[in-house]
This record gives sequence, structure tokens and C-alpha cells, in this order.
Amino acid sequence: MPTTFRPDPEAPAFTPDALPAVIERVREPLHVLQDLHTGVLGASTGAPDPARHGVVTTLPPLYPEWLGDRSFNEAHGVRFPYVAGEMANGIASTAMVIAQARASMLGFFGSAGLSPQRVEQGLVEMREALDPQGLPFGANLIHSVHEPALEMAIVQLFLDHQVHRVSASAFMSLTPAIVRYAATGLRQLPDGRVHRTNHVFAKISRPEVARPFLSPAPTAILDGLVAQGLLTAEEARLAAYVPVAEDITVEADSGGHTDNRPLTSLFPTILALASELTAQHGYHRPVRVGAGGGLGTPGGVAGAFALGAAYVITGSVNQGAVEAGTSAEAKRLLAVADLADVIMCPAGDMFELGVKVQVLKRGTMFATRAQKLYELYIAHDGLETLPAAERARLERDVFQMPLEQVWTDTQTYFERRDPSQNERALRDPKHRMALVFRWYLGQSSRWAIDGVPTRKLDYQIWCGPAMGAFNQWAKGSFLEAPEQRGVVQIALNLLEGAAVVTRAQQLRSYGVAVPAAAFDFRPRPLA
Repeated sequence: MPTTFRPDPEAPAFTPDALPAVIERVREPLHVLQDLHTGVLGASTGAPDPARHGVVTTLPPLYPEWLGDRSFNEAHGVRFPYVAGEMANGIASTAMVIAQARASMLGFFGSAGLSPQRVEQGLVEMREALDPQGLPFGANLIHSVHEPALEMAIVQLFLDHQVHRVSASAFMSLTPAIVRYAATGLRQLPDGRVHRTNHVFAKISRPEVARPFLSPAPTAILDGLVAQGLLTAEEARLAAYVPVAEDITVEADSGGHTDNRPLTSLFPTILALASELTAQHGYHRPVRVGAGGGLGTPGGVAGAFALGAAYVITGSVNQGAVEAGTSAEAKRLLAVADLADVIMCPAGDMFELGVKVQVLKRGTMFATRAQKLYELYIAHDGLETLPAAERARLERDVFQMPLEQVWTDTQTYFERRDPSQNERALRDPKHRMALVFRWYLGQSSRWAIDGVPTRKLDYQIWCGPAMGAFNQWAKGSFLEAPEQRGVVQIALNLLEGAAVVTRAQQLRSYGVAVPAAAFDFRPRPLA
């Protein structure tokens, strides 16, 4: 069929100054042209002059919606292959999730670290706002190393409130709670295929953690759940034919829990593993592999899709969004962060194991103080063996109260949440010290969320290098101001820019001398 050209008010572009404007028109066919007199390659979205230009090829329209795996959009009822990730303690707020859903994107509520009552409140709020329109949403299930009962209680809430999408984070191995969620509602269709009600997004950064999620659930865990009446025998039987998670999020260098792996090394490894296990187990649906971590610019997002990502997930850049459930002061600190303004430090939830999280370094002393607490924990057997000078410094600068008062407050907290922790602490002085030190690590994130002015130097703000990259990209644009950073505007600009970057690379692959400016999509208000 002959190519049909439409009139174009702009002349064909052959110069570095003219090419970027043509490349940005991604929703129109783009014709790669050759000047018949000079041999120079260029591009046009309109009709060339046959006497002057030969058509090398025509690129079809390119929409941001098409950058990922179309099955992701179909499976989750969204228009865009884009996810706003689950920043803990409600930083990924219900307002953020609702805004994402109404823009036909997926968002995960940051339920990690919240009480079951607060989680349930958030689930009710999201369902009331989104269920009438049938819009999808999700929530976070974080691996609770010290509190498996809490993990199961949160899963029960998800099942009670019909939350059909859960992002599983910080898991080092499968637990009964995540297996129960994944297998609940499995049923066999008339054609023999297994239909799943609940979708697990497993956030991983190591092949050995990805493998169990990419495999059918272990029989021992399934049998235990059936024996407890938490799964039916039929659900357990069908779980042998599907992976625990059909959406795997490869998490590269990110804020919070991270292994600091580069996406370009990690993603191909997990993608190959997913293909291997899909073939090995004979799944009738392919597993989708998405990418997150370090995605703060259109180029980063385009690069993730170029690697083969079915979807992308952002985190740090959304923490500065107007809908984020954190303080104005925390957002101000995030808005001026640069690439190197992040640091690894001890994690509160896995303190004793030496696990670390990535946080904002600029404007806060939290990381330094948290590291000192871990060093003291390793070096001493209990609070009683701390050197007097160290203890005095901790009480004055870090805790700002006597350690005995901290322990009293900690006991009161665990009396409600998990009394066994207090019982163990009374027997084990080192565990008592760990709980006291974890008080600081836990409170520091709340101080940042609440914007406590007297605790600014102790703010724990989870942040990855994507924040600095985003700030550099947004500089001089409407997105530079924190009050303009709506989560949907961030998403639309990253996706639109990724489509432009992809188009520029397509054109360059045909030999066109595409200037660097064509890869530098600038933020703009988008509908």
C-alpha cells in the first residue's frame, strides 16, 4: 500500500536546530528522508518534496501507553505501564493512589509501618473513592521479620477488603502470609487455565530472592495453610501451576531497602531467569518483569523500557509530590537534593541483621547517628555496658532524654504491639539495647513525616539518586517548585519524555545525526 503523506506546516528537518521539534511529535508517523542533492538524512511528519527528498522509511506513531508490555495494561486495567511505588508509613498516601488510578495508572498505598487500624482506614478510603468506577489500586506488604503475626494480619485485611494487587517488598524468602495472599481465589477455568484473583508484585534485587517468587509456592507452606483453614485444598492444588508472582519488579539503586545494584546489570539477569522458569514450569501466561530504582528522568525511564521492562515503577521522585504523606519541610529538602546527597545507613526494621537503607544525607545527621548506634550495638552487650561518656552523648544529642525513659516508652509500645519483645528484652540485655536503639530509627521517620521542627537534624527521609537526577532535569521548569509536583504530572512528563527519547533513538538508528538536545525533553504541564 502506498504511503499517504499529510500536509505539514513545518518543513522537513535536516539540521540539529530543527530536528528536536519534529522528534517530539511522537503521535504522528515520522518519515526518514534523504536529501537527493546532498545525501544528508533528516525527518518529517508531513509531505516531502519528491524532487528533493527520498523516503528511507516511515516510523509509525509512538504513544507513551505503548512503551511497556500491553498485557500489563490489560491485566491491571490501566492505560499506562507506570506504577507509583509504595513508600512506607503512608508517604505513598491514599491521595496519591487515588490520583494515579484516576489518571489510569497504578499506585500502591504505603501501608508498611502503619498500624492495622490505619491500614484498614486507608483501604476503606481508597475503595470508597475508586470502586464505583472500577479503578484499580494496590497496597504494600512488607516482610515483617520480627512480627510474622502482623504480616498475616495485614494480609487478612487485604483479603477482607478485596485488595487484588499487593507489592511485596523486603522479602528474603517466601512466608505463609504472602503465599496465602497469592493463592487465595485461584480457580480453574473451563479451558483448563488457572484464573487468579490476587496479583503479587514482588520487588526484588537478587536472583536468589526472585526465584521463589517466580516458582510455584512450596508444598509445605501450602499444606500448612490448608491445615489451618487459610486456603482450600483446591486453591493449594492450583497453586502448583502458577508462580507466586506474575509481576516481578526489579529494584535497582533506590531509596529505602536496596542492594544498590545498577539496573543495566540486574534487569537482564532477572529477565532471563523469568524466561527460564516460565519454560521450566510450563506457565500458560508469561511473567511480566518491571523496573524500578534510579528512574527520575525520561532517559532513565526510556532506558528501562529499552531493557525490556513490562512496566516502570517510581518511588523517590514521588516522595516530593504534593500528594505525598510527608511534611513540607521534608519535601523542601528533597527538592534541593543532588545525585550524591544520599547515603546508606542501618535499617530500623532489620537493625540487628545489619541491613541498610538508603536515605537523604543533605540537611540531616540521621545517617551518621544511626550508624553510630549500630556500631555501639555490635561492640557492647547491653545498655549497662556502654561507656559513661557515650551514654551521656546519646542522651544529650540523639535521644534527647534518659535511656531509661526511652526504654519505658518502648515497653509501652510493645505491650500493645508484641508483648513477647518485652519478655525477651527482660531476659536479654542486648535485645533490650536493640529495641531502645530501634526507637530512634523508628521515630526519625515519623519526625520527618510530621515535620517536627525540633528534630530536623534527625529526619530519616528514604531517598535514592533518582531524586537528584529528577531535580537536575526539572531545574528551570514548572516542576522545579515543590508545590507544582503533582504525582500525575511527574508521571506524564516522565512517560512523554521517554517516548520522545525512544523516538530520537529510533531515528538515530537509521543514520540520522540526532543532536543531544533531542534526548533532553523538558518538563511541561500535560493534560
